Amino acid sequence: MFFRNLQIYRLPAPWGMTAQRLAAYLEPQGFVPTSSNELMRQGFDRPRGADGALVHEVAGQFLIALKTQKKILPSAAVNERAKAMAADLEKQQGFPPGRKAMRELKERAADEMLPKAFSVSRTTLVWIDPKNGWLVVDAAAPSRADDVVKLLLKAVDKMPLESLRVQRSPVAMMTGWLDADEAPHGFTIDRDATLRATGESRAQVGYKSHTLEPEDVRRHIAAGKQCTRLAMTWNDRISFVLTESLAIKGVKPLDVIRENAAAAADDTERFDNGFMLMSGELAKLLAGLVEALGGEAKL
Repeated sequence: MFFRNLQIYRLPAPWGMTAQRLAAYLEPQGFVPTSSNELMRQGFDRPRGADGALVHEVAGQFLIALKTQKKILPSAAVNERAKAMAADLEKQQGFPPGRKAMRELKERAADEMLPKAFSVSRTTLVWIDPKNGWLVVDAAAPSRADDVVKLLLKAVDKMPLESLRVQRSPVAMMTGWLDADEAPHGFTIDRDATLRATGESRAQVGYKSHTLEPEDVRRHIAAGKQCTRLAMTWNDRISFVLTESLAIKGVKPLDVIRENAAAAADDTERFDNGFMLMSGELAKLLAGLVEALGGEAKL
């Protein structure tokens, strides 16, 4: 296993929490399927299935999972049912319902259809490194990570969780690396980037699988554009895209990691080996990236 997208948070390093204590905190916020009249439910689920624990621990690293279940109510179907209800109401009262009445009919239609609606579920995985103080949500959208954080803060009393803050702006540093045509120590610059103007035009230029010619890039920077997205590789082991918000996307372990992955006898051992390998590599990557961005910002 390997997370594809990293929304990064900070805990004290080390964080004095055990897997058993954390599971006890999460239990009251455990996942329960939606009832017939509920649109959505969220709760912590067992990342290794019904027979596993709420907190899966491997070599001191924790894995937890937030499960979200949501009923699907297509707006077109709700509108169609509301129109039918409106037609019946018009026959009864002799005139069509007004705007307010139509809103109420749509609400009634949704309530009526909810018990028969199909449900879809998704699971968001979270890696916690108590030793080095990392909490990382595997989510491309910040809103998905926000869901995890909100429920964690509700579950764990006075949880010392903060967003990662660095000394230097990712935008300024990425722009500087491109301008100097030099990546920070341990990193290389790849072939994807986005540069955006800071003025009212918001003009931007994007490179996709394209060589970043230094003179071409410098011309855009001289015109006032800054780098908001940059593909990089760390230590010839992991490729990724760094964004202006300090999120990491498109994480991909390279062949050197796959070749070093230990053979496993069964699925459980294979999963645990993969999780242990991922957590070790990502902890080093995050430490190197923070250093490249000037270190952590202190309050």
